Amino acid sequence: MPALASRPALAAAILLGTALPAVAACTASDTPPPPVPGGRIHTLAIGQYSCEMPGDATGPAGQPVPEYDFRVVNASSYKAGGLRGSYLYTGSRVVMTGGKLKGLTLHRISEGFLREINPDGTDGPMRCVLISRK
Repeated sequence: MPALASRPALAAAILLGTALPAVAACTASDTPPPPVPGGRIHTLAIGQYSCEMPGDATGPAGQPVPEYDFRVVNASSYKAGGLRGSYLYTGSRVVMTGGKLKGLTLHRISEGFLREINPDGTDGPMRCVLISRK
């Protein structure tokens, strides 16, 4: 009977001996892993964003594209065309995950300046600029 009583203890010792180095290796890193794939979660500045295509030297600097205009209303929500939607901003990428602009993917160049991302991952011509706060 003593041999049976020691089996669970032996199994626990083996598991503990193999698990401790793995746990130590995971906690030894100075940089925590990002909370989600793509990097840390951020939020856009609250306010109205106006979108436009570039113009040319013979006319206006930009051609408005009002169907893509949106207003960030709080942490991860926006309104466009009277509909409320949501977005996810990780790293430098903003993805409209719900609402009228669902599927639109933007690259945050700087605060208040976004550029549409083409299907191949390059920056597209459309840009969206923060024109008013709140």
